[in-house]
Amino acid sequence: MPYVTVKMLEGRTDEQKKALVEKVTAAVSETVGAPTANVHVIIEEMKKSHLAVGGKLKSEQ
Repeated sequence: MPYVTVKMLEGRTDEQKKALVEKVTAAVSETVGAPTANVHVIIEEMKKSHLAVGGKLKSEQ
């Protein structure tokens, strides 16, 4: 049973997340030969104030 965790900033729509998990599931299934029913995708959304790049919070950019 493959488990995939996707970490991304908050703000995506439910439709975008649905498309993401469908495509990730298909890619994992095709690559490792696991049935799609066994592929688990976990989305972890982060607040923009919880991520910094180059010393600046994403919420400040």
